[in-house]
Amino acid sequence: MVNRFTASADETVKLGEELGKQLGPGSFIAVYGDLGAGKTQFARGVAAGLGVDRTQPITSPTYTLVNEYQGRLPFYHFDLYRLHDHYDVVELGFEEYFYGQGVCLVEWAERITDTLPALRLDITISRSGENARRFEFQPFGSLYESILKKCFDHHGDS
Repeated sequence: MVNRFTASADETVKLGEELGKQLGPGSFIAVYGDLGAGKTQFARGVAAGLGVDRTQPITSPTYTLVNEYQGRLPFYHFDLYRLHDHYDVVELGFEEYFYGQGVCLVEWAERITDTLPALRLDITISRSGENARRFEFQPFGSLYESILKKCFDHHGDS
């Protein structure tokens, strides 16, 4: 597990951007955190790291469930707050995204634990002050261990 801390929304976006630059086809990121934890700010950074046009607004797809963006890879940003369980994911056909060639970032991943890919990166975001956030990165699989190493080796582990 790797821990990182940010002191502002801008730093949260930059942290996401560092990660986004390292992601490849089929990457899956499961994001956990309370309302207002910074999940969407982090997603904005991942989108930037994937080369999504910075003038395109990256918003939480709370009502649409998924927003699609094009960068160097397709970026699928899910917000599953309104889903009840993994059966909703299967019914809506989201598994096609989860195992496709784009990058998936799923907010409220705890709603679908039975449907999450075994190989993925889990990120838990928690508040550690008004604007400060703590990020816990848990890789599942050697690919995600390698991605974290590339992203954060120069920073040292916390």
